[in-house]
Amino acid sequence: MTPPLELDGAGRRVQGRDIVADVSLSLQPGEMLGLIGPNGSGKSTLLNLMAGLMRPCRGEVRLNGQPMARLRRRQIAQRLALVAQSADTGDRITVREAVELGRTPWLDPLRPWSPRDDAAVAAALKAVDMAHMAARDWSSLSGGERQRAHIARAHAQSPQILLLDEPTNHLDIHHQLGILDLVAGLGTTTVIALHDLHHALRCDRVLVMQAGRCVALGPPAETLTPALIREIFAIEAELILHPGGARPVFAFQRLS
Repeated sequence: MTPPLELDGAGRRVQGRDIVADVSLSLQPGEMLGLIGPNGSGKSTLLNLMAGLMRPCRGEVRLNGQPMARLRRRQIAQRLALVAQSADTGDRITVREAVELGRTPWLDPLRPWSPRDDAAVAAALKAVDMAHMAARDWSSLSGGERQRAHIARAHAQSPQILLLDEPTNHLDIHHQLGILDLVAGLGTTTVIALHDLHHALRCDRVLVMQAGRCVALGPPAETLTPALIREIFAIEAELILHPGGARPVFAFQRLS
């Protein structure tokens, strides 16, 4: 089976410096891949390479086996959706109007808005539990509500692959967990950039970045070892198993 998204030695160089270097990866259908690393490690740049918003200076990115560089933006947007860190709008629009933007890649003069698009928007609003808020003004939403609406817009796009750049940033813990549960429940092949290592434990695999390079890739409980966390984040970490069988947690201590 052809992987939905592949990177083969992909790299991005800016002003003589490698921002991302020699990353190879094959996504598995339906998996959630966590992308973690310190600030400046290249996570956002890697997501932009995956989304086709940046072209690699070296290597190749393939979408369903096709080189992404040969695909039109519209073709990419019909298969892949990105929820960026700073996605927002100053326009006076409703939640439904914001979600409707996700249908743009599917529309053209020969394929105008149809009941199929209404159904996609309705399903997206329901998926994020915002159907009752469809008429709300965007400016009235809280941070968590806006993030759910952004995910609904991406869901309405009907993508095979969903990319999210730190979607839990600036949210309280209740809304952080709500966003992660929501994304996991969509069942879409997902790449999600994260800061919190506890959140990374929810992923099927994690890709750990340092200075633009992939330094580890695999299941989180096997990959996020105390030695790796010490090397990458300069902290001591111990994985503590819950006696009741719930998800394990880390105990951290900053190195002096």
